[in-house]
Amino acid sequence: MKLVFVDGKKEIKQFINFYKAQYTTNSKKVNSLSPLLKSLLTGNSKLCKSVDLEALMVIDKEEVIMTSLLAQAKRMKDILQISFFESSIYKPEGFKLILDRAKKVAKEKGASKLSASLNIHVNYGLGFLASDYDKNQSFGMAHNPEFYHKYFEKNGFNTVDLISYKKDMKGMKSLLSDNLKKRLNKKYSVRKIDFKNFRKEIQVYTEINNKAFANHLFYYPRNLDEDMELFKDLKFLLKEENLLFVEKNEEPIGFMLWYPDYNELMKSGESIGISTFIKNKLFSKKITTFKIVEIGVIKREQNKGAILALFEYCFQCTKGRFINFESSWILKENEKSKAFGIKWSDGESKKYKAYIKEIEQ
Repeated sequence: MKLVFVDGKKEIKQFINFYKAQYTTNSKKVNSLSPLLKSLLTGNSKLCKSVDLEALMVIDKEEVIMTSLLAQAKRMKDILQISFFESSIYKPEGFKLILDRAKKVAKEKGASKLSASLNIHVNYGLGFLASDYDKNQSFGMAHNPEFYHKYFEKNGFNTVDLISYKKDMKGMKSLLSDNLKKRLNKKYSVRKIDFKNFRKEIQVYTEINNKAFANHLFYYPRNLDEDMELFKDLKFLLKEENLLFVEKNEEPIGFMLWYPDYNELMKSGESIGISTFIKNKLFSKKITTFKIVEIGVIKREQNKGAILALFEYCFQCTKGRFINFESSWILKENEKSKAFGIKWSDGESKKYKAYIKEIEQ
């Protein structure tokens, strides 16, 4: 068994093929991140300008059995990420090769922590699936074997618990009382993104994101080019209604990103692309679940009703079109978001776990 550094076309192809293969052996899984992974490995992603990367493969008996992309974001230097981790079988000795290398690189780069399940930035996903392995993977969320958790829990990583929420939308006629809606309408206005001014609008999204999540455990500031790349693959699927901005006195103070669960249109192993676009055009009405992926409100306007205004607008967009709503992950320790999820859903849905480990310098 050996650790191989991925630094040539042959190794890059091996790495990507192995990654894709993990999503073709399980009908519950859909491959949504391989386009990003490929652009990172080939140096074509905008993220490559702000992240130091080292791709690793573990090979046993001439077969790849494990991969990881070590990453240190220049705007989050205290953490070295064990990102894009995949393992075809449980092999603790193989994981030790990756872990030992990660510790060495972290020390060389002055990082004090290792993380696992964070894929470069929280906008690309956080958390290994930790429940409901028999259920279909939803768009933008992880789906992995249960044994992944052993690698980190048995090697001294601390667990960060994440939860998602789900609600049955059938027959739901209203979300807020008429009185509350009137009060919110006096204070806030909600609008859709303007695709004709796409770059300018994404700049607004980026600025709010950076203000809203400045103190988040795994968040680091983004720039416009990175968020333009994030939306590049999504734009051909999205409608203007999917990115909402809430304004107060004509100032954008928050946003909500929501969209249908496109995974319902995708086959096992399929990655997002032109076929997804065609299916979405032809069969979008067959999608039964929509996802609220991200909500951000600047600090001074938090807990004042802006989120309610976004929820109400989203409800009017989705009413009668979907059977279920599902949230993205929420930090279990985030009591405010957790309480909001409990109030506006039927209860917890899937659970996820992220990992972090302090390392000695």
